[in-house]
Amino acid sequence: MRFLVSALVSFLALASHVFAKSSAGDSVLVVIDPSLKKEDYSKFFGGLEERGYQLTFRGPKDTHLPIEQYGIPGFSHVILFTPETKSYASDITPQSLVGLLSENTNLLVTLSTKQTPISSLSAEFSLIPPPPGTPLISHHPARSEPATVIPIPVSESPLLTPGTPPVWFSGVPHAFGNSPYLVPILRATSESFAADSVDDSGAETLVDASEKTGEGLWAGSQLGLVTGFQTLKNSRIVFAGGVEMFSDEYANKALPDGTPSGNEKFVNDVTAWAFRETLALRIDNTTHHRAGEEVPPETYTINDQIVYTAHISAYDPETSSWKPYSGITDMQLEFTMLDPHIRIALPPVAGEPGKYQVQFRAPDRHGVFKFVIDWRRKGYPFLQASTTVPVVPPRHDQYPRFLSAAWPYYAGAVSTSIGFFLFSALWLAGDVEGKKKRGLKTE
Repeated sequence: MRFLVSALVSFLALASHVFAKSSAGDSVLVVIDPSLKKEDYSKFFGGLEERGYQLTFRGPKDTHLPIEQYGIPGFSHVILFTPETKSYASDITPQSLVGLLSENTNLLVTLSTKQTPISSLSAEFSLIPPPPGTPLISHHPARSEPATVIPIPVSESPLLTPGTPPVWFSGVPHAFGNSPYLVPILRATSESFAADSVDDSGAETLVDASEKTGEGLWAGSQLGLVTGFQTLKNSRIVFAGGVEMFSDEYANKALPDGTPSGNEKFVNDVTAWAFRETLALRIDNTTHHRAGEEVPPETYTINDQIVYTAHISAYDPETSSWKPYSGITDMQLEFTMLDPHIRIALPPVAGEPGKYQVQFRAPDRHGVFKFVIDWRRKGYPFLQASTTVPVVPPRHDQYPRFLSAAWPYYAGAVSTSIGFFLFSALWLAGDVEGKKKRGLKTE
C-alpha cells in the first residue's frame, strides 16, 4: 500500500512538471503578512492563476504548510509579501531560503524601509540595503502624489516586454555589490535619492557628498529597485524594494501625463522570469565525431578533423513544452587541456532549429582534452556542458610512408648506395684483370 501511495505521489509530481506553465513547476506558496489584504493584490494573484499557477496562502508564523519538509521543497516557487514582518515560523529563515535555491525553488521577496530578518537575506546576494528608515524620494516629475511615490521609467531588458510604460514605485532602494550573477531589472531615476526626510533638509549634505564623491551617497541611477539573482543551478530570486508596486492601487493609478501605468505588465514579466517561465534554455545533448563519421571514437588522433554538435531548446509556456531554439549567436566552444588550446564560435545551423555545429582541427599535441561550453549572459540561464576525450599520437602504422620534406635525404641515401655499388663493382672487376695479366707474364 505504501508503495502504491509513493508511486502515485511521484506520478503526480512528474505530471505537474510535464504540464507545467513554468519549466520549474506550477505550485506557488504565498507568505503574506496579516496586515496586508489579499484583495488589494487581486490583479497580481489573479494574473498568476490565469497563467496556470496554483497559489497556496499562509501567514509568516503559520506552520501547517511548511516550505520544506525532510529536505524536500513543498513548492516550486515562494512569494514573500512580508515587508515588515520581524518574526517567522521556524521553517522560514534566511538560511532555509538560501537552501531552497539550491533545490531549484524560485523566490520573490519584497523589502521595506524597516530592518527585518529578510533584509539580511539581501546581503547574501550581494545587495547593499540603505540604513533603516530611508525610502526612495524624488520630486521629479511634478505630480500630486507624495515624494515617496515615484513613477519609474522601465529600461529595455530581455526579460521585460518592450515598450512597457513607467511603473509606480514606493519603497526602499539598494546598491549593488560585485557579484556577476546580479540581474538589474528596475533602476532608480537620476533625480531620486534615499533619505529619512522628504522636506529636503539634507539636500546640502547630498550635494557636498556628490562633490566629494564620498561613500554612503544613496542617490541616482546606480540604485536598484527590483533586482534578480540567478544561481549556478539556474534557480532565481527577485528582490523588490516595495510590495505596493504589486497592488491593484498602483496598477490602476494613472501616470502624471494621464496614461495607464505599466505596473501590471511589469510585475507579470518579473514573475515570469523569476519562475523560469521565460528565458528558460537548456542543452538537450551534445555529440562529437570525426569528419565523415557518425560514431564518437574512443580516442582522437592529433590533427584530426573533429565535428562538435550541440542541441539547445527553450521552454514554451504556451504549450508547456521545450522547443528547439536557434537564437544564440555568440556561443563559443573551447577545446581545453588545463588552458583552452582552441576557442571557436559555435554557430546555429541554418535550416535546422536548435542545432549548433562547428568543425575544427585537433591540436598537434596529445593529452586529455575537454569539449567545454560555458555560455553566461545576464537574464539568461547558464548553459554549461563538458565532455572529456583523449587525443593520442598516430600509431606506428598511421605515419605517412614517405615525407615530402625528406626527399633530399632520400635522394642522398639512394645516390650514396648507387655510388657504393658502382665503386664496388669497378673495384672488384679491375682487380681480377690485374691478376690475369700478372699470371701470363710469369708463364
